[in-house]
Amino acid sequence: MYRILVPLAVGLAFAVIVVGATVRLEDAGLGCPDWPGCYGRLIGVPEQAHEVAKAEQAFPGKTVDVGRARKEMFHRYLAGTLGLLILAIAVIAWRRRGELRQSPWLATALVALVALQATLGRWTVTMLLKPAVVTLHLVGGMATLALLTWLVLRQLNPVAPATVARWLRPWAAAGLFILACQIALGGWVSANDAALACADFPTCHGQWLPQMDFHPAFHVMRELGMTAAGAPLSHEALTAIHWTHRLGALIVVLYLGGLAITLLRVPGLAVQGALLLTLLAAQAALGVANVVASLPFALAVAHNAGAALLLAIVVVLNFTVFQRPET
Repeated sequence: MYRILVPLAVGLAFAVIVVGATVRLEDAGLGCPDWPGCYGRLIGVPEQAHEVAKAEQAFPGKTVDVGRARKEMFHRYLAGTLGLLILAIAVIAWRRRGELRQSPWLATALVALVALQATLGRWTVTMLLKPAVVTLHLVGGMATLALLTWLVLRQLNPVAPATVARWLRPWAAAGLFILACQIALGGWVSANDAALACADFPTCHGQWLPQMDFHPAFHVMRELGMTAAGAPLSHEALTAIHWTHRLGALIVVLYLGGLAITLLRVPGLAVQGALLLTLLAAQAALGVANVVASLPFALAVAHNAGAALLLAIVVVLNFTVFQRPET
């Protein structure tokens, strides 16, 4: 049962990330003004005329948008199911730890992470999409996927050749760190609606170094679209956010691309290298296409999914090289 539930949780975590991106891109994150229910309902959303009237009376100033509310609640149901699944995994991990011969603490950490994610999900609504909360919520979802992937790999236990495992460890760990930073930057771009702050590529506003304002751009404690002082966020600040993400993407492509090419020459890791190179090229292409095509919905969702898959393969690489090598 444990070895069935863990891969199922990985697939569901990926689905939650993709659906979460869909909710964000369709501006449905505030489709329900309360949490965990929607206009006071845990099951379903107000649809009939009398239900809508009652909901709008209970939440003055809010207009029920059934489509947005359904999308938001679907995301919550998926996330809630994932949380229950992870809780079940943790319970089994403790009860069967002797048979599994694995520490249950990773599964326990996942339960704590899910609890934090639920809190961030609530704050996302109650704090009206504050950029810092939205970004942390995305990072938390990616971290959940990464830890679940590691949990799955403990069941498979891939082993690296003795000749390469140790010297690759710092390079793989650095790759994971760089990618995590870039994912956080991507979340900051999305949370601040800065995806189209630069509408051309490879330059930005026809310049390699456009006019930018970094201080308000990366001030954490502020409202969506506003500076810390309460003034509207300038276009120069949005440009700084977008341009920084582009710079991060260049670093990721160069570093992970070089790492992938190195893996192609390593016996036992060539498949991982090829997969990493393929996903990296696809993700870079999606990033460029989103700018050139003005952020079409399908490509934007695919870019979020690509980041999750790229993270998963880098986690696989780290797990492989940090395991005890063959003797």
